Amino acid sequence: MKDSPRKSSEQERAPGYGIQISYRTLSIRVEEKDLPSKARQSADPADAIASIDVHLLATNEVYTRYSCHPTVGLEQAAVQRRSKDGRNVISPPPTQHWKKILNYIFGGFNFLMWIAFIVTILSYKPLGEPDPAAVNLGVAVLLMLVIIISATFYAWVDWNASRIMKSIKSLIAHEAAVIRDGKQQLILATDIVVGDIVVLSTGDRVPADLRIVAASSDLRFDRSLLTGESDMIPGSLEATSDNALETRNLALTSTFVTQGTCNGIVFATGDRTVMGRLVKLSGETKFKLTTIQKEVWFFTKWLRTTYPGYDASISVAIMNSIGCLTAFVPQGLPVCVALSLTIIARRMSKRHVLVKNLATIETLGCMSVLCSDKTGTLTAGKMAVESLAFLDRHLFISEIDEKIGEAPDPRFFAGLSALHHTARLCNGAKFDSTTADKPIQERTVKGDPTDTALLRFSEALSIPALYIDTSALLSSWRKLFEIPFNSKNKWMLSVVQETRTTEGDIAERNSTAWMLVKGAPDMLVKSCTSVMKSDGTVVPFDEAARQHMGDLQSNWSSEGQRVLALCRKPLDALKPNLSPNDMEELMYSEICNLTLVGLVGIRDPPRPDVPASVAVIRRAGVRVFMVTGDFKLTAVAIARQVGIITQHIVDTIDDVKAAASEKHFADVPLRTIKPSEEDPIRALVLTGEDVSTLTPIDWNIIVGQYTEIAFARTTPDQKMKIVEEIKARGDNTVAVTGDGVNDAPALKAADIGVAMGSGSDVAKEAAALILLNNDFASIPVAIEMGRLVFDNLKKVSLYLMPVGSYTEFMAVVSNVVFGMQIPLSSYLQVCFSITNDVVMSISLMYEKAEADLMMRKPRNARTDRLTDWKLFFQIYLFLGLMSWPCAMSMWFVYMRQQGLGFHDVFLAYNNWAAGYHGYTLDQLNHFVYVGQCIYYVTMVFMQYGNLLAIRNRRVSLLQSNPLWGPRKNYAVPIGMVATALIAVINLYGPGLQKVFNTTPIPGMFWGPPFAFALGILCVDETRKLIVRTYPKSVVAKMAW
Repeated sequence: MKDSPRKSSEQERAPGYGIQISYRTLSIRVEEKDLPSKARQSADPADAIASIDVHLLATNEVYTRYSCHPTVGLEQAAVQRRSKDGRNVISPPPTQHWKKILNYIFGGFNFLMWIAFIVTILSYKPLGEPDPAAVNLGVAVLLMLVIIISATFYAWVDWNASRIMKSIKSLIAHEAAVIRDGKQQLILATDIVVGDIVVLSTGDRVPADLRIVAASSDLRFDRSLLTGESDMIPGSLEATSDNALETRNLALTSTFVTQGTCNGIVFATGDRTVMGRLVKLSGETKFKLTTIQKEVWFFTKWLRTTYPGYDASISVAIMNSIGCLTAFVPQGLPVCVALSLTIIARRMSKRHVLVKNLATIETLGCMSVLCSDKTGTLTAGKMAVESLAFLDRHLFISEIDEKIGEAPDPRFFAGLSALHHTARLCNGAKFDSTTADKPIQERTVKGDPTDTALLRFSEALSIPALYIDTSALLSSWRKLFEIPFNSKNKWMLSVVQETRTTEGDIAERNSTAWMLVKGAPDMLVKSCTSVMKSDGTVVPFDEAARQHMGDLQSNWSSEGQRVLALCRKPLDALKPNLSPNDMEELMYSEICNLTLVGLVGIRDPPRPDVPASVAVIRRAGVRVFMVTGDFKLTAVAIARQVGIITQHIVDTIDDVKAAASEKHFADVPLRTIKPSEEDPIRALVLTGEDVSTLTPIDWNIIVGQYTEIAFARTTPDQKMKIVEEIKARGDNTVAVTGDGVNDAPALKAADIGVAMGSGSDVAKEAAALILLNNDFASIPVAIEMGRLVFDNLKKVSLYLMPVGSYTEFMAVVSNVVFGMQIPLSSYLQVCFSITNDVVMSISLMYEKAEADLMMRKPRNARTDRLTDWKLFFQIYLFLGLMSWPCAMSMWFVYMRQQGLGFHDVFLAYNNWAAGYHGYTLDQLNHFVYVGQCIYYVTMVFMQYGNLLAIRNRRVSLLQSNPLWGPRKNYAVPIGMVATALIAVINLYGPGLQKVFNTTPIPGMFWGPPFAFALGILCVDETRKLIVRTYPKSVVAKMAW
């Protein structure tokens, strides 16, 4: 009885609702008894999908089956009852933990470590028989520890990065518009229940499986997530196939509305949806290498080689090979790559940036062109009506009341009534009923930003003297048909008819239906033959009037306003009961002889962070282009405001055609087409109509000569073509930012797509990055992060190779080729490569960006590798050429102190045996053990100089030391202390001495390595000084 007042009021609001209530109990019983039992007939997901039959039912039967009313939807009590069936969430496929664990244990360089471990065990027994060396077993144990530690580290990094990104992803609240208790409400998509009526519009993700019960004639879906095909699928009210996956009157979960609007009744949620059942059938994803993974693979694939040692013993030869293997496999590199993902995740999470694949951040570091949408990306997307114009008068919104008050008769502004009528009834936006008690500007609106601006304006406009009242307008007019706005037509059309209420029934007044159209003036004005004055009178739309309205549009557009034309036309002989398709064809034929009611100017200010961000991006050598569907002058005005266009003279298509006729770019290789640093900055504006006429040579001119470009009035297909043409030239890496449905094709075509968090579901699905806070300033941060990751990995490679590979390898070469006792034991080779080097290289991943990082040219992803000839020159002919002679000299100095000169050690081969120069074999072995530890200690402390030298590519250490200032990095001194402790433990650990034959070294050999490190640092500082002073010198050209 408590609900009776509410029910009676609802019956008054929606006539006929009482009929539905009278059989609600019966229909609930049918649903709860029959439908779920049918779904449970088979546990096989394929059988469950095949059993779907809701698409074969008539529309009224669908309402009956799911106990909902066409205009009222579900009652709250029914919602609560049905919500017990579970939330509308698709369970993720079960994680195959065993596969992940195997990847941690055997993936990457661990696979090589396993090979080394197995071979080392074999060299101990049986190949080491009859007297197996304990050192071989010790090295095997060490390798196993490395495998365990690295596998644990990879698992931790993977878990940590996934946890951070998952926490950011949870910030995306997917919402859905539903009709409940007769009101349209925005609710969380997870709260949808079976029987809900969901309202979908362009750009929405379908939140559950729906049976379409109302649809616009141009309804289209993107089902690529289900079918893999990118073709748009039309929607319909009738079944087009018995197969539920092929019929067009079902909207399935995770597909997208790319055009039009529709209402649908939910028939399955969560795991019971088609998508949920398909996830059960297969939850696998394909693997694709990112650019940084390709770089690491390119660098390491040639390193997978073993180099045999020289000795009579097979066991010793194998151990020398193991030493070379570990020396030439840069274990620190995959560790640093993995660590970089965690660093990226942490930094991106602070800026609320969702990165779908963390490794793709590095691709942003290669970005050379950024194509940005305007509305909602460069601008705030918070549109507001600023100006109105009739043929004879234009008004600012803020002065309407004042002007009407000053007029001798309010009817001088009677045209406002027609303008209000058109703006409110030809509108695709709707207020969320749950915010109806708030001020108009604070209410939640579902709809396009342009429609939202007109909705707020028309809702707030109230002039009793002109009978302008929104609530009265809505109650006395009904919508018969609608063609929603789309990016090709660039207009929206509604057919409305006045109604009257008699004794609770709605009947048609004997009045004419009106066709209301709003859209781009350059699309609609040519179809107008009359124009309205501010007093409501209509006059012919002659040339003078067209010139006047055209000039007004140009002036407003030049100020950055979006200009809309509001038009109408009476439809005297509208045939009733036409099918949607026939009605659509009729309306297209009727778009002629329109009356231009007026123009509306809408202001959408640029985001406050955009101008500074664009400046940073351009300083980084990235060209920023605007690609928008807006009018040409509006696009140029906003481009000037945000810094995309800075030149006073802006070229047009005529200039491009004139340049193309000279055929400068006729036979030039596409990869070389880009502006040079010496070229002047040139600006260009093109329309979508221009784009459709461009030839390949025209595109060569555009991409090769222009730094500032605004593309206006473009369609989604043209946006995608623009991206593809730019990608095809100059080895460009193209990023695209956008937020609307029309941006989705370009976002997919780009090397990396960036969507705004407030954008459409379609755009967010197509993008690789989502800026949840709509913070455009996150883009230069992401570019810097991508460049920094690559820069630091380059430094890691440069750090690991001169000593960790080159100097170790020279020790093996001296043994194999020149018959010396090996100056560095296999254990110390392995230990240095997998402990000392890894600890120190990790500190490089915490390096901050160098001062000039965002002033360098973008990296060419095709030609600029992680390693190139400049890097190898630095490794083998500069740093390495200083490092290994220093370490080798310490070996010879020690041997000299024992009475063994250079010629006694060099080319000794098998002469090194008992009695050699009067020494016993134990004494000779002791000399070798001490010499090996000296060689090892020299390598450890020489790396201090290498590390400090490569922290900066050009800047002196004096301006960027690791202890204070902008480039401070406490990980550097911590790494230095850690590697020194490892060296001390290796030399003085009793257990290690016994197993691996390590031993303390004389005190004099602890000092010179620091001097060597200082010398390496000083030589490199001199090189940097030459590079800075003489940037065009040979030394500068060889700089890494």
